[in-house]
Amino acid sequence: MISVQVDQLFLSNLGFVVLLKSAEDERTLPIFIGAAEAQSIALQINDVKVPRPLTHDLLRNLLDFVECHLRRIEIININEGTFYAALVLERDAGEVRLDCRPSDAIALALRVGAPMFVAEGVMSEAGRIPESSEEESTAPADPATRPRMTPQQLLERQLKKAIKDERYEDAARLRDELKHIEDTHGSN
Repeated sequence: MISVQVDQLFLSNLGFVVLLKSAEDERTLPIFIGAAEAQSIALQINDVKVPRPLTHDLLRNLLDFVECHLRRIEIININEGTFYAALVLERDAGEVRLDCRPSDAIALALRVGAPMFVAEGVMSEAGRIPESSEEESTAPADPATRPRMTPQQLLERQLKKAIKDERYEDAARLRDELKHIEDTHGSN
C-alpha cells in the first residue's frame, strides 16, 4: 500500500477531480467524484465550518458515538474505470473493513485525520507521473495543474446548477451555506 494525501481538488471538463499524491514518489492518482463529495472535501481542506453537519460530519459523529475508530482508508481496486475503497475500522472486537466509495472515504479520513492508502496495483494502473517542465511547455494544459476551487466557488457553481435544474430546496440550502461562509470568512 502506498501512503497518499489530497494534493488538489478541481473541476475538469468532465467533472470534479480529487488528485491524490503518493508520499513515496511523484505519482498522482486522479479520481472523478460527485459535486456533493467535492464540496465536502473542499470544506474540510479549507477548514470551513458549516452551521449544520454535512453527511460526512454526521458519519464522523456516529463513529465517535459508537466508539469506533477509523484506522485508515484504502483504495483497493479499479475495475472498468470505477475505483473501490474500504474503510478500515477498529472496535474492541477487532478490525472491520467496510466497502465504500473513494470520495466518501477521503472526505471521512480528512475529518478524523486517518491515513489514506492506495494499492500499488491501482496506482500502477491509474496513477500519473507529472510531466517534466520541458514537456509541459509544449503539451496542452493539464487540468491537474489548474488552481483549486474554493469552497465558495464550489457552492456557487452548485447553486447555479440547482437553480437551472429547478431544485429550489437544494438552491436554498446552498444559498444559506454560501451566506454562512461569507459571514464567517468574508466574500472573495
